[in-house]
Amino acid sequence: MAEVREIDGSVLEGGGQILRMSVTLSVLRRIPIHVRNIRAGRSKPGLRPQHLKGLEIARDICNAKLENAVENSVNITFKPGKLTPGNYFGDTKTAGSVCLMVQVALPCALFSSGRTTLHLKGGTNADMAPQIDYTMNVIKPLLKRFGASFDCDLKKRGFFPKGGGEVLVTIDPIKSLNPINMTETGKIERIWGVSFVAGQGNFLRKKVQGMASAAEDLLKRSVSGVPIDIKQVVESPQNAVGFGGGICIFVETSTGCILGGTALERRGVHDSEVGMNAANELIESINNNACVDQYSQDQVGVY
Repeated sequence: MAEVREIDGSVLEGGGQILRMSVTLSVLRRIPIHVRNIRAGRSKPGLRPQHLKGLEIARDICNAKLENAVENSVNITFKPGKLTPGNYFGDTKTAGSVCLMVQVALPCALFSSGRTTLHLKGGTNADMAPQIDYTMNVIKPLLKRFGASFDCDLKKRGFFPKGGGEVLVTIDPIKSLNPINMTETGKIERIWGVSFVAGQGNFLRKKVQGMASAAEDLLKRSVSGVPIDIKQVVESPQNAVGFGGGICIFVETSTGCILGGTALERRGVHDSEVGMNAANELIESINNNACVDQYSQDQVGVY
């Protein structure tokens, strides 16, 4: 096996993305790595449950040797083996993001020898992480342009602090990725999204309406003449765990670019402000004439 490569997890913003990309490339290139200073730039450095479970899934997918992988650890050694298709399970047992687990496992599974299924539990709509709606509406079509595909079945939403959300991700292998050229933003053709909330009480309908209406009003003032369709969903107890909510909005352009803006409900923050936060995030990407937004640009780099 190749010599162990040293990775400093504190560079740039010192978050978990360095760890995820390093492990993914380690699996695909069959290069062992030692990652130190993991998440050194965060208020709570080291491995959180979602990072730990992502590492364990990557380990299982390629029969790797994983050392010092415990919660709060700031350094790990990962020695990859051969990719093996199959069914893999990961549960953060917290509101730790399932989408962060997908980030590390998906590129690996794409180059396995057969279909891979990921059964993941945790937070589907968690703070400081991609929303599951974003993964399905932005990342999935973006990867399709590269010639890769996956299916994501949202079984249950899960929020802070309970988690308990559940997704089933099915990945079929590919031989290689296609090069793509994304240099022209194009004209905005449609805007869509979902305003959602889970819990109990007659006030829930007003919450989804408040988020959706505020976002739509702001978008209409900033982007005229474009159809806007923001669905309003009050999740049933069978489709969500605990109380939570948010809004995810997307825009598609004539050149196939898809941008997103998301925001979650927070204690003390009015529903209308949540909706405007998501809309402003999307408007910022539109005004920058971006082909990818601030969240997809670091996720797509590994491809």
